[in-house]
Amino acid sequence: MKTKKVSFKDIISSNKPVLVDFSAEWCGPCKAMAPVLQQVASKVGDKARIVKIDVDRNPTLANKYKVQGVPTFMIFKKGKMLWRQSGMQPMQSLVSLLEKEAASV
Repeated sequence: MKTKKVSFKDIISSNKPVLVDFSAEWCGPCKAMAPVLQQVASKVGDKARIVKIDVDRNPTLANKYKVQGVPTFMIFKKGKMLWRQSGMQPMQSLVSLLEKEAASV
């Protein structure tokens, strides 16, 4: 049985908010954000989705969204970018942003 590859567009078109983490293997702050994102995921549960995009493996996507530095975080819902921020983010602000977007219709 073949698994269908889901496109980025399909992922961000979800009715649930999607937090996209543009990061890189060599990036120290990106590595430091990994446990923070795990905490965010456990707090928001299935109300939102978190997707990690490696900018070195997906340069076209990084260019499309003009990602200049990593980590860069974006929240999408129904295909629209609702929020964007570069640099390390506090867990609580990511959780509240995702919960706010999950609650809005």
